[in-house]
Amino acid sequence: MMTTISRGITLSAALALLASTAGAAGPPSGPLAKCPADSVVSGTVCMDKYEASVWRVPAPTTLNKSLVKKIQQGKATAANLVAGGATQLGIGATDDYAPCANSGQNCSNDIYAVSLPGVPPSANLTWFQSQAACENSRKRLPSNAEWQAAVAGTPDPGPDNGTTDCNTNSALAAVSTGSRSACVSSRGAFDMVGNLYEWVADWVPRSTACGTWSGGVSPTGDDQCLGGAATTGEPGALLRGGYFFRGSSAGPLTVFGTVGPSNADGSFGFRCAR
Repeated sequence: MMTTISRGITLSAALALLASTAGAAGPPSGPLAKCPADSVVSGTVCMDKYEASVWRVPAPTTLNKSLVKKIQQGKATAANLVAGGATQLGIGATDDYAPCANSGQNCSNDIYAVSLPGVPPSANLTWFQSQAACENSRKRLPSNAEWQAAVAGTPDPGPDNGTTDCNTNSALAAVSTGSRSACVSSRGAFDMVGNLYEWVADWVPRSTACGTWSGGVSPTGDDQCLGGAATTGEPGALLRGGYFFRGSSAGPLTVFGTVGPSNADGSFGFRCAR
């Protein structure tokens, strides 16, 4: 009898230990205290501080294995990348991501998303390529809700003074990451309004029209393109924040669901989360 009771107690203790260990290994249940240097704390998420620059790293699993590890830890600098022979892709309207295809094929161990200040953000890539670049860096695209939480506090654009305001009135291109000092959220994330549209993880039925916000939540007219629903073709992958030539239609509430995930444009960029 004593042996049975002893075994029962031992089994109960083991199960309790397993449960506590599983709980400790699960996702965070409360706000984070600290994130890697390339990101900011936003609730339970580490959101990249800057729009992503995408780099092709030669010999990522051999010669540059240590560089890839730095990227994945959020510690890589521009100098580290250059020293490793990495090449930044997608500058301006350039599409030089091949062999990483628009569908995300052939992207594994090829392109890496890095959050760096003072560099051109990479553009002209699809949702699939953006997701792959985040994944290779041991990150992911943020959800729409996570992106919305991190953008809070970023000014809704009025006139763009060309120096400190969010980059929303340039006919040329995106500016270097973090160079618009006033375009920062309460959490410390730069350029979430203007500069480049940012892919987020969520898909919706692809929208066919733009509507307007109601209830006075967007007095400056942030774009809301979630009207109608296409019945054929791709779903819509959400783009947030506006871009460098959207004027007051860019903003913290700007949302587009009119574009399929295999589309790319010189105004499309992204940032990652972990």
